Amino acid sequence: MNFFSVIIHKGGCYGGHYHAYIKDIDQLGNWFSSDEEKAVISSTKNPTNDASPLELGDPLEILRAILVQLGPDGILVDQLGQKLLEKVGVAWNKRYRKQCGSIRKFLESHPDVFLLKANGARVALKHSEHGYSGQQLNKTKVRKTQIGNSKADSEHGDDAERTQSITPTSEVHWFDFDDSQVRPIQEKDIEKQFQGKECAYMLFYRKSQLQRPEQARGNSRYKVPANLQEEMATLDANLQQQRAEFDSAANNIEIHLHLGPMYKFENGALQPVSSQKDSVLTITIDRRKTVGDLMQTIFQQLDFWKGDMVISLAKQLPAGLHLYETFKEDHSSLHSLGITDGTILFVWDGNKVCGVDVQMGEEFEPLLLNILYPHLRRKSETEIVQFCETQKVFTRNTCFGSIREALALSTGISPEELTLCYRKFKNKTSSNWVACDNEDIHTTLAQLRLKDGDSMLATDQKYNGLSVPCPNDIPLNVVPQTDRSWLQIKNYCGEGLPQTAATVVTIPVTMEMLVSALKDNAIEKLKLKDEKENEICLRPIDRVGKLLPPVYENLTVKDAGFKTGSTLALFPGRTPTETQLFLYFTIGDRLHLSPEMEIVAEQSISVRECLQLMLEKAGLSGEHWHLRKTDWCCDAGEVLKDEEATLADMKITNGETLIIMEGRLPPKGFLTLPIWFYQPALNSVNTEYFQANKSIDEGLCSLSILPTTRDFMPQQYTDTELDFLGNIEISGDANLEDLKVQVLTLPLLQGFSVPSVQFLRVWLLENKSPVKILRNQQQQLGKFKFGSSVGIGIQLLQAEEHLGSTELLLRLRMAVPGERTYYPAMEVVWDVSKEFTARALRQRISQHYSLLPEQIEIAKQFTDLFEWMPITTWSQQVSKKKKKKKLQSLQGAPYYLKDGDVIGVKNLLIDNNKDFSTMTDDIGKEKLKLEDNSKDKSQQSTAHQSGDATENSERQIVRGQTRRPEVALSISVADFR
Repeated sequence: MNFFSVIIHKGGCYGGHYHAYIKDIDQLGNWFSSDEEKAVISSTKNPTNDASPLELGDPLEILRAILVQLGPDGILVDQLGQKLLEKVGVAWNKRYRKQCGSIRKFLESHPDVFLLKANGARVALKHSEHGYSGQQLNKTKVRKTQIGNSKADSEHGDDAERTQSITPTSEVHWFDFDDSQVRPIQEKDIEKQFQGKECAYMLFYRKSQLQRPEQARGNSRYKVPANLQEEMATLDANLQQQRAEFDSAANNIEIHLHLGPMYKFENGALQPVSSQKDSVLTITIDRRKTVGDLMQTIFQQLDFWKGDMVISLAKQLPAGLHLYETFKEDHSSLHSLGITDGTILFVWDGNKVCGVDVQMGEEFEPLLLNILYPHLRRKSETEIVQFCETQKVFTRNTCFGSIREALALSTGISPEELTLCYRKFKNKTSSNWVACDNEDIHTTLAQLRLKDGDSMLATDQKYNGLSVPCPNDIPLNVVPQTDRSWLQIKNYCGEGLPQTAATVVTIPVTMEMLVSALKDNAIEKLKLKDEKENEICLRPIDRVGKLLPPVYENLTVKDAGFKTGSTLALFPGRTPTETQLFLYFTIGDRLHLSPEMEIVAEQSISVRECLQLMLEKAGLSGEHWHLRKTDWCCDAGEVLKDEEATLADMKITNGETLIIMEGRLPPKGFLTLPIWFYQPALNSVNTEYFQANKSIDEGLCSLSILPTTRDFMPQQYTDTELDFLGNIEISGDANLEDLKVQVLTLPLLQGFSVPSVQFLRVWLLENKSPVKILRNQQQQLGKFKFGSSVGIGIQLLQAEEHLGSTELLLRLRMAVPGERTYYPAMEVVWDVSKEFTARALRQRISQHYSLLPEQIEIAKQFTDLFEWMPITTWSQQVSKKKKKKKLQSLQGAPYYLKDGDVIGVKNLLIDNNKDFSTMTDDIGKEKLKLEDNSKDKSQQSTAHQSGDATENSERQIVRGQTRRPEVALSISVADFR
């Protein structure tokens, strides 16, 4: 038996790859050694150097050898790395990138050896390098042929340079069949394939007696019938024809030839003399043909052409046609020069176009810019300045000095008075105009990265104070050429303003200019000489049009914090001194409805004196008032309790807003607490108190004590109602029991029969919402740390109550089966000392209703959002190696369970619907949605009108304050109960 083939599988049972190795016993294949190809590169080394480039690892020598082999046409730079990998077997990035950088950078760093063509897309050796070791190259190349896949030679191939290496009859070689690829392989290399754990193979043998005659060696047609040979020849001819058709379709490209005699050079670019159609010739050509072939084709198409012909690469730009590169090598193929389908070529004599020299290259690329310039016209005997727009063409290397001279001739503005600006984009949507100073004269358009369609502004310095809308709706604030810092001043002194004068002026400033000098300059430009300068101040204007506090005149523009383009108001009134404070104040805690007023006070006066000044300004009298600060969301904040302290001691700052609240401050150490009657929803416990509550309402009406007495609006809740009973004054050292005793002395509670204070439940109210039950009867009130917006809610009970610090009061509501409603609420006390989790809550509720925990579904109601959040006992699974995950506490996010929360319960035995919402919730959500939409529309209209509101509306000294949007703030703290 003779061994002649082996099949090897590398991989596992679920995937891998097969190789078949077959011995060419009949010598039907064309075999060559891989060492012959390596010898081509090895022979190109410098003869004076004994070591080869591969051994030294010299990338310059290796790339030089590859390019010598490829010839003068070179190769695409992107394909050079792949060619290096094929020849050497090592990728560029893996071996040379660290010390030499990228392959493109390496080529550019050796311009004496390599020549980059087609805008850097192709690389070849310089002409002097083609002779380098050229005679030492082995010009005999072998043909690589695949078994069963004979390939026809291309008409542009190099058959003359190839010779076929016929295997001697005395030698038998092996072939490697790898899918569609067939390669020769040494017999010793096959032994290396039997490596690795996952390597399976199958051996093939044949009888040694099966010997073919000598006539069959190298003859693939031995004893093949003639009819089969004819059929194969026919199939081969058809295949060759199909290949030729495919080759033509794949390599034929269309080229648009723009003829030089049909063009003229105008406005920095080439323009057709007549129509675009008459000046363009479109031809189809094989991309493998050379530039010489292309010229020959053009000569055949153009009978009228006489003289030399030069072909240049061109592009169609908004300004016109521009030339980039001229193809001078006739033997270079079109594909190697980067000429693809649809490429534009310009055919001319290479000297001039219509007698005008043409500048080529990217640096002379024409840019079409939009130029804005002022134009003065008359309308009804009034001169109006408008900005017109025109288009100009400049090359990319044109500097601003040349542009200024060119625009001075076209606009009629002298170069000394002309201000040149360009648009600088901050982001995709916003931009501003930047003026060019003397340092920018030599700056080119390319350095500023301007492109086609960008705008530039050319204006006279006498129009620098204008803000004029352009034709493209871009507002222009013209900045002086000598200084880029400028401010806008608006006139709010109406009595001294002439009718013909402008109300807004732009004033150039420096960062070291004093505010007093800025004010004098503004008064002069606005022609307010008759006004008393001491009775006028400068006040900044914010983005919503609100006037900010006056600026101290002894400050510089930099110290005042002004930025270029800021807007200030020239306002009647004295400028505060350094010892004075400019304060805003309002009346009541409803800041968004109450008008905002202003006052100037000395820092050394007391809080009581400041309050008296504000009351006089507001036209109020009496002693039942006090002052409060505003918090971070512009609501009533800290109370200024020490009325004898000065404003400086209370750390009142300039521009701060204070609130005048009704009510006398209690003596030191005492608390004033508003008391509310808290009435939960009707149930079996408090039914009899409902009738009693009516008498409270009647008593409130008879005494004219309404909830609006303290500027409160009654809040309607889904399950609760609050009725204001009055205020009590109590010492901070008193305990909770003393508070209950004093509450029972209020006139409206005299008609109730309360056996003891244990029958009273005290709620802590925040923004008129019950949030917590006050426990521990002996706890001092001062330690509760009541805030400025808290109140006390009193609830009457049917029995004594002694809630501990670890007990939580919840209100359970069982869902009515088959309906979107609930039974009346029931109060349940839950001990959370052991566990404050969903599992413990579910067990407590199921115990209350005598059900199993898995037979109920529970959810918390968020009354302000009209939503229900299901409370689940799901917990994330953790690895056994990790510590046990702590169960989620209901006291934290997202439930924030507290006293008085409503828990919805569904009995799954009779009700499978897990939706907890009701019809009331749907109505409430729709109302909230309508309110949000109305707020958004009002904010949009306010923002749309804010830009002109301060100019077109009447000036108001008293302005309403815009409340900042409220932002949710959650802080996780431990349970201190």
